[in-house]
Amino acid sequence: MEVDRILYSITKNGEMDMATKNKKKAAPKMTASEKYQYTMKVVTSATCIACKKQCTRGLQYIEKMSKPGAIGKGVACHLTKGKAFK
Repeated sequence: MEVDRILYSITKNGEMDMATKNKKKAAPKMTASEKYQYTMKVVTSATCIACKKQCTRGLQYIEKMSKPGAIGKGVACHLTKGKAFK
């Protein structure tokens, strides 16, 4: 007679739950602009207005900040993209 072993874990409430196996989730695919987003400098809408090469992200930010009472933290500029960290 075979006996299957079942792992149990105790929750904070003191109840026993069946332990589940950790499944690895696939990382979402990132575009090139998202990949380097954290190595870009964050600029304000004034910088985007003065920029010679206005990108779609900058134009959307300018439009958002032109509304009265808008509060923003800046937008990542692709012209200030640095090398990725190791």
